[in-house]
Amino acid sequence: MKVIVIGGVAAGMSAASKLKRLSPDAQVVVYERGSYLSYGACGLPYYVSGANDDYRRMIIKAEEDFKRAGINTYTSHEVIKVNPKDKTIMVRDLDSNSVFLDSYDKLMISTGARPIMPGFKGSSLKGVHVLKTLEDGLRLRDEVVNDFIENVIIVGGGYIGIELAEAMVEMGKKVKVLELDSRILSTFDKEISDIAEKELKEHDVELHLNEGLKEILGNDRVESIVTSKGRYEADMVILSIGVKPATAFLKGSGIELAKNGAVVVDREMRTNIPDIYSAGDCAQVYHLIKEENDYIPLGTTANKCGRIAGINLTGQHRKFVGTIGCAAIKVLDMEMARTGLSEAEAEKLKLNFGTTFVKSYNHPEYYPGQEDLYIKLIYEKRTHRILGAQMAGREGAVLRVDMLAIAIQGRMTTEDLGMADLCYAPPFSGVWDAVNVAANTVK
Repeated sequence: MKVIVIGGVAAGMSAASKLKRLSPDAQVVVYERGSYLSYGACGLPYYVSGANDDYRRMIIKAEEDFKRAGINTYTSHEVIKVNPKDKTIMVRDLDSNSVFLDSYDKLMISTGARPIMPGFKGSSLKGVHVLKTLEDGLRLRDEVVNDFIENVIIVGGGYIGIELAEAMVEMGKKVKVLELDSRILSTFDKEISDIAEKELKEHDVELHLNEGLKEILGNDRVESIVTSKGRYEADMVILSIGVKPATAFLKGSGIELAKNGAVVVDREMRTNIPDIYSAGDCAQVYHLIKEENDYIPLGTTANKCGRIAGINLTGQHRKFVGTIGCAAIKVLDMEMARTGLSEAEAEKLKLNFGTTFVKSYNHPEYYPGQEDLYIKLIYEKRTHRILGAQMAGREGAVLRVDMLAIAIQGRMTTEDLGMADLCYAPPFSGVWDAVNVAANTVK
């Protein structure tokens, strides 16, 4: 059996590695458009900031390791067409610009996502960056360390944009964040995103909300930008507007795509065409609470679904339990996380739900270093089943949300969680943990 994997970062290499372990005799070929395989893209903002000073530490496994395992890998090779009828793909070698065909018995599509680039005038000027790939991170780090980079404007207030704002603050830059929406981090509810905004402002980050980019100005390199509200000097502009599935090459192939271009898959990662699978940021994923497919591009989900695809490429039928959208972010001295449904998502689904928002603490006041914890729960009114949770605090927020994620996946109620037997010692928690406290406010 010959299996071709298109895309060799998270889902692709998870699939290839699992497949090869289960079927050592299978011929596995990986084509990756970039120059690197199997790296932790979520670590890029921390490489840019210098928190990690060696990009090689983000590479989970080197190309040579995959080759020793019997996986044939080809970097700088872009698949430009898939023909399911004769089970072939068309590949361009980006170094030589030559094009060739390859054939497969089974195919795995894991091409990830690409940054949204609306085509602003001036976006090709020097000093204008995006951050999605390891190559992007290397270019950005090489430039941002220069002393002449003082004024940095980040366009987009999502996860990557805010992580980059933190990185630039830590490097001593003057930072503006431009966000078209009325608030940043809109996947969180307002109570939590307000905390992030306050933290950024306390570190002198200028937030320009309800403000859109119009044009980037400069001769050879960026000098300023024009927005819907004004003009600002800029030595560097980072576009972080969002991502879209990297699936343009699949148009006309017969592989079903969602409206946003994501590959439509079932819970076994199968597409609508036999012997073709897909996972990662290029594909939809099953949402456990919504009980339908959704588009949630997260590294955790990509790795899990890639592993399941690798199992099923051997002929098995393993189903993905489903995502609940767990995500976390560090905003300077504040940590924030969310899981399950937000209030906005619950409203969109027209659920009969309630919410509670509580201020608690990470541990008792008599032990040094007590910090506030802000917790929001979304729950089903009739049963009190927990549907979603969000938390922010300077210490102890993110790992507590992991507890809430398990509760949601286990279909626990607020009563179950309120009486859950949790560890207690003054350095770590109160006798009633903050999670117990929040759950017990639901009546």
